[in-house]
Amino acid sequence: MKITRNITFWIIVLLNSLGSNAQEFEGSWTGGIQGMPLVFEISNTDDVYTAKMQSPSQSKTFLPMDAATIEGSKITLVLNAYKIKYEGELKGGKIMGTFAQGGFSAEMNLEKKDYVEVKPNRPQEPKAPFPYKVEEVLFTNPKANNIKLAGTLTLPSEAKNPPVAILISGSGPQDRNEELLGHKPFLVLADYLTRNGIAVLRYDDRGVAASEGIQKDATSADFATDVEAAVNYLKTRKDINKKQIGLIGHSEGGLIAPIVIANNKKDVAFFVSLAGTGLRGDQVLLPQMRKGAALQGAPEKELNFEMNLMDQLFQKVLASKNATNQALQQELKIMMTAAATKAPDALQSKYSEQYITEVSKQFSGNWMRFFLTYDPAINLEKVSCPVLAINGSLDYQVIPEINLSGMKSAFAKAGNKDVTLKTLPGLNHLFQNATTGSGVEYDQIEETFDPETLQLIASWINKRFN
Repeated sequence: MKITRNITFWIIVLLNSLGSNAQEFEGSWTGGIQGMPLVFEISNTDDVYTAKMQSPSQSKTFLPMDAATIEGSKITLVLNAYKIKYEGELKGGKIMGTFAQGGFSAEMNLEKKDYVEVKPNRPQEPKAPFPYKVEEVLFTNPKANNIKLAGTLTLPSEAKNPPVAILISGSGPQDRNEELLGHKPFLVLADYLTRNGIAVLRYDDRGVAASEGIQKDATSADFATDVEAAVNYLKTRKDINKKQIGLIGHSEGGLIAPIVIANNKKDVAFFVSLAGTGLRGDQVLLPQMRKGAALQGAPEKELNFEMNLMDQLFQKVLASKNATNQALQQELKIMMTAAATKAPDALQSKYSEQYITEVSKQFSGNWMRFFLTYDPAINLEKVSCPVLAINGSLDYQVIPEINLSGMKSAFAKAGNKDVTLKTLPGLNHLFQNATTGSGVEYDQIEETFDPETLQLIASWINKRFN
């Protein structure tokens, strides 16, 4: 009987210990990987553990983890869609563990505390008062249900009727500053140009901040009509040179600008492409995905499988121009589901039903279908105004070697004699001085916009129009 009581005692102690550890896991845990903060919220309802993850420097949204497993003092968190796995052990009030994503892994320890945002240092961000005129403006797009777009027009104090540049943002919902990860590249660019005698109009994308309209289902062609509305608005102004209105487009903005120019040749005097595309969308996106995965350390076998699958999906999109979004989505789901059975072991958990649904929905949406099938050469070949096209040598999103080459061919067909193409050494997609060009570096770099590139843009415009 004594032995039985002792065994029972130790079982009770063990159960209490396990319960104690489990309770200690509940709450908010904060850590970081390569300078990027991560937050995990762990909950327990009826002895079932759930967790969600946030990358606060990238998004305010929490992503639900697919699995949250606690065994004694050890915890495992899994997010299949992003190939994320965190394994840790509770030691001294902290979770000591390893964060892995794809082929990348590194030590990441978590502390039980709420995340406190630390405002990043952005030394280039200009502060008022400004040595130029700043005016809040509204203009209407009659081709999009008369939505009103809100922006800021900056005018040099000394110059009379200066040239003016319209800034066109990259993909995704962007405000007038093109704010990303604490950086405001369009604010920095507009400030520099205006201080150097060039007026600038920058505006919130449709459906963003103070602008009306809806982003969902809009394509680059739709956004081009917003730019046209900006051009037409500037033509009504008496304090700028109406014959010297130019377009500066970043990333997707560099794709949108030639659409506007092709349809409004007499109204656009110059074009500056900042990491704009020169090839059909699928030929841009596939190398981007490969290089991005390689920068994250993806093993060659997994990389080849995923790129082959992506290529098949893109070819299906290209061949399905007349299919409805719903029909295309269903076909892409079937293709991915079949391919998933042949995926390398390390990728099996990634290709969940949820992940397959998300990817097939994204690739069958209006914006992606337009991007993948659109060949910018069609409109680049119609650009006869002066062009400055620049890319960073470390840009993995719009790879300079292939995209500038595509632009060069198109401008040659246009017979355009005033074209400057440059690959700028050491710069990434945001025109920051970088180490690898990986997106992980974007918010870690204090610099928002390389000063020499700012000078290049301003001097190129002023040489022709001031």
